Amino acid sequence: MGGGSSLRRLSAIGLIVTMGIVFGDIGTSPLYVMKAIVGVNHAFDADYVVGAVSCVIWTLTLQTTVKYVLIALRADNKGEGGILALFSLLCRLPRRWLYVVAAVGASTLIADGVITPAITVTSAIEGLDIISPGVPVVPVVVVIIAGIFLMQQAGTGKIGRFFGPFMLLWFLMLGALGCTHIGDYSGIWRAFNPWYAVRLLIDYPGWFLILGAVFLCTTGAEALYSDLGHCGRLNISVSWLFVKAMLILNYLGQGAWIVAAGPQVAASGVNPFYAIMPSWFTPLGVVMSTGAAIIASQALLSGSFTIFSEAINLDFWPRLKIKYPSTEKGQLYIPAINWLLLAGCLATVAIFRDSSHMEAAYGLAITVTMLMTTVLLTFYLRFRGVNRWLCGMFLLFFASLEGVFFAANLFKFTHGGWFAMLVAGMVVFVMIVWRNSTRIRNSYIQYKPLAGYIDLIADIRGDADIPKYASNLIYFSRSPDDSRLESKLLYSIINKQPKRADHYWVIHIENLDSPDTLEYRVKTVLPGAFYFVTFRLGFRVEPKVSVYLRQVVEDLVAGGELDLTSSYPSLNKRGIAGDFRFIIIHRIFSVASECPRLAAFLLKMHEFLRHLAISDRDAMGLDTSNVTVESVPLIISTRTARRIVRVD
Repeated sequence: MGGGSSLRRLSAIGLIVTMGIVFGDIGTSPLYVMKAIVGVNHAFDADYVVGAVSCVIWTLTLQTTVKYVLIALRADNKGEGGILALFSLLCRLPRRWLYVVAAVGASTLIADGVITPAITVTSAIEGLDIISPGVPVVPVVVVIIAGIFLMQQAGTGKIGRFFGPFMLLWFLMLGALGCTHIGDYSGIWRAFNPWYAVRLLIDYPGWFLILGAVFLCTTGAEALYSDLGHCGRLNISVSWLFVKAMLILNYLGQGAWIVAAGPQVAASGVNPFYAIMPSWFTPLGVVMSTGAAIIASQALLSGSFTIFSEAINLDFWPRLKIKYPSTEKGQLYIPAINWLLLAGCLATVAIFRDSSHMEAAYGLAITVTMLMTTVLLTFYLRFRGVNRWLCGMFLLFFASLEGVFFAANLFKFTHGGWFAMLVAGMVVFVMIVWRNSTRIRNSYIQYKPLAGYIDLIADIRGDADIPKYASNLIYFSRSPDDSRLESKLLYSIINKQPKRADHYWVIHIENLDSPDTLEYRVKTVLPGAFYFVTFRLGFRVEPKVSVYLRQVVEDLVAGGELDLTSSYPSLNKRGIAGDFRFIIIHRIFSVASECPRLAAFLLKMHEFLRHLAISDRDAMGLDTSNVTVESVPLIISTRTARRIVRVD
């Protein structure tokens, strides 16, 4: 999905590629928005349609253009966007509850990613009914959705180059179709006057149902921010001017046709999107709609993989296997997430069957995402020194706007919104439990100063009576300080089968807020014998520890700081390098612990969720042949233990 930094610079090719990557979701909204609006009020009049189109225009302007294009795109984390990238900029703020805001926002965005492929593909395929009534829509939708998810395994690098030109044609088609029908009712131009939107919401008693339908026009706005790293702010901002113009023209054309056709259009159940097409063009229109739906789904799935990748590195999710199908930036594939999302999409199709019912499930989750983004953006603006009154006005305006949309969509809860919130609820539960349990575990890890043990380790290294465990022995430490190590790590070297080695390595992985940092620091604790290495990895960098350590060793050997030749005489005289063995210490929560019930629950859930994750060995990219896992109990006690008394 996108290329390197060249695609983030403003250029013609960058603008075209941006259309294919960023605007798939919001660009397919004309498939169902006007149909949903007409479905709210079957006895509509011209003022109703004009007011509804006015709501669409001003929602796109205020919500998408002002909030996301003009403001959010500037809140980048070294070029990367999205709610988790935004949260990572705020990690150092004292308000620790912000992680809940980020988790809720990310989880509802994932829920949106489950429903979007279902509703967009179903809406597109329903156009076949115009050509050939009675076509079995659901089986066709299931086949296409399955194909979309199977396609993820190969990556989208090769087909991605076609997304931009296809979406350019799609948006030109939207604008052209709209223009051909605006003349059906010239009064539709009044929709640019926001007064008609306000009057509709005041006069019509079912305003909340209207807003629930109108909100569907901006559901893809969050993707503009999430895909910032792929395309860059300028390309997104400039291309949005064209995309927005084409969308508005199409909405105007659909609105004018609806007014001219009259209320019978609602009774017939016809989709205005396909109704404004000439009969000879409809087959091509269905093909174009299906292609756009596939691209929109593809973009959302790639965005979901990115969210989970960031969540893993920010301690919101257990480690999962991540594949990189291509060398292009942003190209990643998470098999477990792919199949879970496929199951969610198929469940959506099975439960709701047609796009009209899916509309009830769609929109509620994404309003929550937008509300959470507004909260984080407010703190970000204040963090960057923006006047507190301006920050307050920003929060008040957009929280009120999105709050109204949330309230409107909340009426959909029993009709399908429950499904989206159920999916989001399961995701946010895992995120919050994993983050809190990980922090509780880390808080109870005991550390000891390394200075008090380095002489003993040096003696073990030179003690020929202790069998050599490995030439190079590597441990992993959570300590960012090279002067102290976990007590369990020192216990493993000294007490639990004393381990003699030529070189001892301790690796600390520092996950950074920045996305693409890949660098290291090395501290020589005992010359020629003990090294403390810190890998500084951005949250989008794959932790290939074996590869990075080999590069570090090569640097040290080249600089004369390390002799890697084996100490075994038979190997030494032939210049053969010594072997490497990794030790992973797995801390298992002990039932002997005495701690508060909430902490015990979180730690037990942590152990359960670990079974869903890949092993530390696989997560760090280690060769299975040279890894030893040592299980040690994690005993947490907040009480003073009783001491047994000797009796004679």
